[in-house]
This record gives sequence, structure tokens and C-alpha cells, in this order.
Amino acid sequence: MKTKNISRRSFLTTITAGMAVAATANVIQPMESISQRIGTKSEKSSGELKIGVFDVDATPPVGSQLTYDRMINSSDLGLRAKGIVLTGAGAPIILCAIDWIGISNESQDIFKQSLAVAAGTTPERVAVHTVHQHDAPICDFTAERLLKENNLPVGCFDGSFARILIKNIQEAIINAGKVLQPVTDIGLGKAPVYEVASNRRVDMVDGKIKTMRGSACNDSLLRDKPEGLIDPDVSLISFWNKDKPLAVLSFYATHPQSYYRTGIANPDFPGIARFLRQLAVPDALHVHFNGAGGNIAAGKYNDGSHENRFLLAEKMADGMERAWHNIRKYPVSAKNVRWTTEPILLPANPSTAEIEKNMATGNGPYLANNMGRLGWYKRVLEGKTIDIGCLTVNEAQIFFMPGELFVEYQLAAKAMAPDKFVTMAAYGDYGPFYIGTKEAYGEGGYEILSSPVTEDAEIIILNAIQSLNDKLQKP
Repeated sequence: MKTKNISRRSFLTTITAGMAVAATANVIQPMESISQRIGTKSEKSSGELKIGVFDVDATPPVGSQLTYDRMINSSDLGLRAKGIVLTGAGAPIILCAIDWIGISNESQDIFKQSLAVAAGTTPERVAVHTVHQHDAPICDFTAERLLKENNLPVGCFDGSFARILIKNIQEAIINAGKVLQPVTDIGLGKAPVYEVASNRRVDMVDGKIKTMRGSACNDSLLRDKPEGLIDPDVSLISFWNKDKPLAVLSFYATHPQSYYRTGIANPDFPGIARFLRQLAVPDALHVHFNGAGGNIAAGKYNDGSHENRFLLAEKMADGMERAWHNIRKYPVSAKNVRWTTEPILLPANPSTAEIEKNMATGNGPYLANNMGRLGWYKRVLEGKTIDIGCLTVNEAQIFFMPGELFVEYQLAAKAMAPDKFVTMAAYGDYGPFYIGTKEAYGEGGYEILSSPVTEDAEIIILNAIQSLNDKLQKP
């Protein structure tokens, strides 16, 4: 079934009724994979669902270039790369979330290929996402290559540490294969998070965005405006061996900034909330994914004061705790697990090509915000698609999406399958940057002016989500 093009109003109505092999030469060296270790066949289900978990330090050394500033220190928590490996339901499935601002273009290819080698699976069965903290690295081997080809400093796109991290994650995945644990049950729970997320696009004049209400907002009039359209719920999907929790995946849609540009690598308030929940439920690895929060931030509830970081973390952790107590457990086996993908080729805005003319004179922040978009634009011209993935476990559906999607896409995905436990991770391939709704492109605003895609992205993405739903209805 084809999904019709819909405006924001229609959204609300619906809601309520060659990989870069040369660059990988020193990364994806063959290792004894999980599949080799346990004898999993790539295309058949063994009938025994098992899970491995990994948790790797993703904090670069002091002196490294973060996305916007030189790193002078790291916080007590640092940055993490966390994830799970599911085996038994065909080739292994890897879900990974990293405390970086974004991983784009060829970097996505190489991360997925490298992690797939470690697990003995295919890149199509690997999801690599970022939580999108801003005092953190950005990774884009396409941007790095373009800058080098033009004899320009690579700055924040120096991929040296990224390649080290990839090898460390590979090793962690192999080690996870030594201690795979049976999964007997899945737990599903959700709860609203109070006074954290708010829509950034609430200041409208004559149908146009006047001022964006950002992550931190010291304008009391903007903070007094309504919360706006959000997805209030944090969703938890947990994996259990009988009464023992093994892993908890959390999903919540908002920009994760309280304040930034400190030069101190830190996971901001979602990382603190994740850490608090890790302390509360120590037997399970906690992995957090940012949902479709491209137009969502804490601005209504955050004036930028540094004390607010922990207050926001406490509120988010409170929602996670209530979601944990709301969990219902269901027996699960490998036959209940499916991984499905749908390739999409998003429409590129031709004006994105102008970045190439300006990159020689652009400063660090300009390059950080634009080179990934330029790299993505060039890949689109080459016909390179991006996979949307969907992991189905019993009644749970998790969509793994690219870019900084507007929250309407997450709400629409939930509306398409109201009888399922649907959640979404955005910030996969960061190349497409902001992806608004069709209606938003007529309203303007920061996100739309920064978007390298066109309004036609809406129908392509909605059709892809619907196509995945249709595939899941087939035996």
C-alpha cells in the first residue's frame, strides 16, 4: 500500500485517528567472528536466541578536535559506544549507539562493514547510530577525503581516532561472542518524560518560523510558548534470561543538549540519565538511542544554566524508571525476531553544491555543519542509497533511520501500526542532516535552511516505513 503525501495537519490526523574499501584496509582485518565461534549459519535461524553486549570507551584523547572545539578534558562519565549482538535469528544483528554528534557517509559504510566482519554478518544487518551530543566528535570519512583532496586541513574530520574506535568495537564484539547468553523473554515498557522535550518551531508569524527555540533558551517569552508537538514517551525494550535482565534499549526523541562548546567531551543529560539507570539496574547493559528529535529540544525547560544539566538528566531518568516499572515481559525465541531493510534515495537540494565553493574559506564550525551535507550530496549524485532498518521482536518494531528526522515521522510510524509497540532511532547516517516534513519546507526556519534534502523526502520516507510494515505482514 502506498502512503499518500501528507502535511503536518494530516500527520496529526493520522496520529490521532562499493563501500570505501581502501579506507578500511587497516580497520576490517578478519578476526574470529561470533558466527565462526558459535557456528551460526548466515541465513538460517538456529532457534536459540542469544545476546552479547559490548561497551567501549569512545572518548578521544585530550587535544583532539571535537566537532566544534579543541578537547581540553573529558567529563567523569566520558563518551561510550554501547550495543548488542543478537544471534540465532539468521545472521547476527548488531545495534550500536555512540556518544558522538554524527557518523556520516563513507564512515557509516566502514563502521557497518567493520562491525559486520567481527560478528560474521553482513553490513545490512548492522545499525550504527549516534546520540548526537555536541561536545563530542563527528565522523565522516567522505568529508575527510574531500578536504584532503583540496589540500585543506581536515580539522574535526580527522578520522584517526575513529579508526581506533572501530577496531576496539570489533574486539569488543568478538569478546561478546565468548559470553553469549540465552534470551528467553523480551520486556516492553514506556512512560512519559515530564518537562524535558519541547518543539523548537513554535514561534510562527504568518505561517513562517520567526525564531527557533533552541536547546537552551534565555528568552522568557519563547520559553512561555506552548510545549508544541513532541513524542512524550521514553520507550524501553529489554532482553531477559528468565528473571535476569541482560540489556535495556531506551528510545527518546530530543536534542540532547543542556549546554555545550565547553571543550570537555561529555555525554550530556541523556548520558547521565543512562548512567543513573545503569546504577539502578546493574545486571543489564543500558543502551540509549535518540529518536526523531530534529525539531525537538529542551528549550522550554532549559535557560542554559549549567545546573540544569543534572535536573534534565533526573527528569529523563525518572521517565526511564517509570517505563521500567511498566514493563511487561513476553516469551521470545529466534522465530519471533526479524530484521528487514528498505533502501531509500532521498532527493537532494541542488543548492547544497554551493558548499564546495565555500569550503576553502569556511571556518571550523562552518565545515563541521556543512561538509557532511556536501559529501552526502555527492553520494546521491552517484546513486548511493541509505538503508532504513526495522527490527521486529514479537510485537515490538524498532525503526533505524537516517539524519535529524522531525518528530512527525516517529509519530506517523507509531500511527501506522497502532497495535504494535513501535519506537524509532534516528541519527543513523548523519549525511542528510535535517529532514523536515513537506509542510515545514514552506515554513522555513533554521532546520529547513540547513536541510540538504527537499520536501519530497517526506513521501519517500513514509512509503519506506509503510513498505517495511507490509513486508512484516508476510510470513
